[in-house]
Amino acid sequence: MSRTTRSVTTALVGLILVAALAFIYASPYIALNRLKRAADARDAQTVNQYVDFPALRSSLKEQVGALLTRRVDIQKSGNPLAIIGAMIGAAIVGPLVDSYATPDGVAAILNGIPPRGDPGESPPQAGNGASTPANAPASGITAAPQPPREPPQTTAGYRSMNTFVVTYQHGAGDARYSAIFHRDGLVSWKLVAVDLNG
Repeated sequence: MSRTTRSVTTALVGLILVAALAFIYASPYIALNRLKRAADARDAQTVNQYVDFPALRSSLKEQVGALLTRRVDIQKSGNPLAIIGAMIGAAIVGPLVDSYATPDGVAAILNGIPPRGDPGESPPQAGNGASTPANAPASGITAAPQPPREPPQTTAGYRSMNTFVVTYQHGAGDARYSAIFHRDGLVSWKLVAVDLNG
């Protein structure tokens, strides 16, 4: 093998190695983009490839439960009805988690609309910007249009070699929350959790 051939081969191997490492590094960004597009399109088959729904459901249950516990603790001081609030809160966790552990819920989470722990809350349906109450009046009178919500400020990056976090915040005073992805193979990633505390 001539020196020129050896140099070309070494350069080619080096180039392939750099490209492979770049692809591995970019893989969670690619997964996030594919998942967001699939969730927005309500493409359940593709969403299933990028979401570990049992892990997401467990995380949502824990996070929403903690959110409601903090809310009750704040209201508890001097309020004898706080225990009733706690029971109502516990009753809404299951249905809320079930509604967010869906393609609609994943789309909401990835578009800056996390669960707030409100009674009857569900993620917006495809094409809607906000949840619609089930008991909304069916009259000919329409409500004043709501101004569209500004897209959240989003930051994304590695927390560790196997954890990738996307953090959302609408404004300086608003609470942050995060969507957490775990590596699932060398270049595959899955949404496994949310952190409603940012």
